[in-house]
Amino acid sequence: MNWQNFRGLGLLVVLLSVTGLACGLLDNAGTEGPPRGAVVVNGVANTALQPWLETAVSTFNASSTEDTNGDPIYVQMQYVESGAAVGQLVGDETAVLWLPDDPVWTNILADQGSNRFQSNCVSVAQSPLVIAMWRDVAESLGWPGLPIGWLDIGSLAADPAAWNYYSGGAYGETFRLGHTHPGLSGSGASTLLAIVQAAEAQTEAVTSDDIQKPIVQASVGAFEGGVSWFSNSTAALGSAMAERGVSYLGAGIMYESTVLQVGNGDIVPVYPLEGTFMSTHPACISQTADSATQAAAAVFRDYLLGDEGQQTAVAAGFRPVNSTIAADTAPFDAVSGADLTQPTTVFGAPSVETVYAVQALWQSARKDVNLVMLLDTSGSMEGDKIIGMRLAAEQFVQQMGDDDYISVIDFHTQPDVVVYHERVGDKREEVIAIIQRMVDGGDTALYDAIATGAQIIDQTTLPQTTNAMVVLTDGQDTNSSRNFDSGLIADATAHDTTVFTIAYGNDAEESTLQALATQGNGNFFLGDEASIAAIYDEMSAAFGGSVGVGR
Repeated sequence: MNWQNFRGLGLLVVLLSVTGLACGLLDNAGTEGPPRGAVVVNGVANTALQPWLETAVSTFNASSTEDTNGDPIYVQMQYVESGAAVGQLVGDETAVLWLPDDPVWTNILADQGSNRFQSNCVSVAQSPLVIAMWRDVAESLGWPGLPIGWLDIGSLAADPAAWNYYSGGAYGETFRLGHTHPGLSGSGASTLLAIVQAAEAQTEAVTSDDIQKPIVQASVGAFEGGVSWFSNSTAALGSAMAERGVSYLGAGIMYESTVLQVGNGDIVPVYPLEGTFMSTHPACISQTADSATQAAAAVFRDYLLGDEGQQTAVAAGFRPVNSTIAADTAPFDAVSGADLTQPTTVFGAPSVETVYAVQALWQSARKDVNLVMLLDTSGSMEGDKIIGMRLAAEQFVQQMGDDDYISVIDFHTQPDVVVYHERVGDKREEVIAIIQRMVDGGDTALYDAIATGAQIIDQTTLPQTTNAMVVLTDGQDTNSSRNFDSGLIADATAHDTTVFTIAYGNDAEESTLQALATQGNGNFFLGDEASIAAIYDEMSAAFGGSVGVGR
């Protein structure tokens, strides 16, 4: 199933990312907090850096390092993808240190309204963008002897017959491919730009005019047509691939460091034959912070560049920038599949305009979605529950693309189809008004609602759209003629339908909802009034919703 299709499901990830920023200030800061009189350095870092920086921050804070005035320096780090961080940093001056994927993100932040991170950046580690692939899958394609490229994997994902030829049918009917959301994640934007570079067969940086060429747009469209999963972060993509296996994702585009962190030798980094981007992870100090805090941030950055910091980076799968530190031990060994002689070709650094241009291309390259939304309006949803559900669902619909299709089932004592397969661009405000009018009352016909949703997808599925079902409920089924069994699951997941389920509160059937999401290659969430909007945000990113930076 192609998750790239949900243009509209995107706003929810921004809320999730903002929530992470708000809560993340305490990450790795220790349980006791800053010592009395400390100069506190608040930092924001790409999620791929977390395995390294968690150790580095903890070690640095434990060292009781002082500034020139004798005051202790204390670092607090949060982990947010570069695109998501831009939206937060525009209006939040508390962050003093930012470690995005690449310097272009500091320029994007400046374009969005804040230039405070542009003039004081130093690379603290490197990691190439690679095709993370299950070792058995890579070997079936001829790896490591046969080079594999960006355009190769796009073709395999888009052509089940070719995939079957190479795999022998051993790893599923389709080659499932994933990458991060390009509006939220630097690795996602770099993935799309790498396809452009490969299509243009050039290593120097492409221009926004290059991105408008028909051959480039066709290549990106073909690649995105085979993508099954978008993640809201680099770390989440790697974890999902490792945890859920080859049937979930055969390959994912991520940094070499992430592969080495989660792969355990079973997932290997494939270095694309056309070339790739090298993430330099600059540590950038805000020029609007007071001088003492800037100086303290520089002390911590120097620690990251020193022998101890760089050794910790290597242990976490990053290539060092300190020439005195070697990266010729684990995890950079034959077991992991890492090759320090690769990549032989590194693409030129992108510009702000090319990042925006490729994001715009991505919006048009993704398949449209055929979504069925199931909303529990039984009596137990009274009060804040139904208010929160309506608000989150409204935001969800607001962010869907004009060419997406939506059906809405309001279920209580029985399922009521209140919206049937409407093009969102034609009926957006009407759909939102219907959701706003929903009231609680009655029993819970959950299983019958799922069956009704499956029937709608069976009646409306088209080759040019992708199918998805979102199920939200807060209780047990009390009034269905159908049972939850293999037949109902088969109906719900037919036509390659991806299923998201949300247990809203403590009384929902968690095991049932989890089983349905797992079988439907979706995700199961536990939610409440405080988290429901963030959950819908995360779903939006997975379907490729319009979110993050761009014009």
